[in-house]
Amino acid sequence: MNVNDYDFELPETLIAQTPLLDRSASRLLTLSKDSGEVGHHTFSDVVQYLQPGDTLVLNDTRVIPARLFGIKEDTGAKAEVLLLKQLEGDRWEALVKPGKKLKKGAVIVFGDELKAVIEEEGDMGGRVLSFSYEGIFQEILDRLGQMPLPPYIKEQLDDRERYQTVYARHEGSAAAPTAGLHFTEELLDQIREKGVSITFVTLHVGLGTFRPMSVDTIEEHVMHEEYYSLSQETADVLNETKARGGRVVAVGTTSCRTLETVGNTFGDGLLQASSGWTQIFIYPGYEFRVVDAMITNFHLPKSTLVMLVSALAGRENIMHAYQEAIDREYRFFSFGDAMFIY
Repeated sequence: MNVNDYDFELPETLIAQTPLLDRSASRLLTLSKDSGEVGHHTFSDVVQYLQPGDTLVLNDTRVIPARLFGIKEDTGAKAEVLLLKQLEGDRWEALVKPGKKLKKGAVIVFGDELKAVIEEEGDMGGRVLSFSYEGIFQEILDRLGQMPLPPYIKEQLDDRERYQTVYARHEGSAAAPTAGLHFTEELLDQIREKGVSITFVTLHVGLGTFRPMSVDTIEEHVMHEEYYSLSQETADVLNETKARGGRVVAVGTTSCRTLETVGNTFGDGLLQASSGWTQIFIYPGYEFRVVDAMITNFHLPKSTLVMLVSALAGRENIMHAYQEAIDREYRFFSFGDAMFIY
């Protein structure tokens, strides 16, 4: 399959630069994966599309202030580091800028509190860094770091929490699971009152979020590993949901990939507690084992995320729905509007 089959023209004016003040006031496009029928709503209307007996699955990862600005110790040149994954101890996988000048052995200092040595070089700005400091690393990161907003968002947020979901718990992400940014505590209460179960998985969003596809055919692309965890409590809720004929509704592509990773791990159809690293790549032709419906944002052209939603709803349905979203000037990407595929 050709990557260009998932290309479309997106006006830059539709790239959302700021979050709405009211989380659940975003627009919601609904798409039937069977008929291709499209509807237009406000996000809070999502309650109408959830049914008693369904289970909503949320990714409770929490974004760390992973973007650090420092200087090269020997030259004083500016250096930027984006932490992606803690390896062991104080060693981290990261992206650095400028990649051409930050080679193995380079030392980067961040004020008086933090220093990093580049231990390994990867491609496209990838590095392994070893940090040294006095005190508690997370506290230093909270003081020095900035939220790792996507590159198309030009300004830092005044309120860091606006780039967190209201249910974020487990720190470790380099980006927010953005489909969840639309939910408020009040909306979640309404969903529970309707008889819909809510449960959680964890997937720490990493390098794959920041790297475009650089191949011509989909089958050549290799996803980057990301850490996931699904508890036995969540497994039990999902098994019960399936047994009674309810739908599993994934909130975001990260929840979807976690559920399908676990679904592929156990061949008997029943989920069990599971954690580890996943690089699952879902594209058309994939047969879903767990996920029946999904709430998601609108994604980049030619991205693995557009391919994932196309696997669930069909490429033609997705391309038609995206064109309607563009024609009606929906907001795209992290702070954009939402879509419910059912």
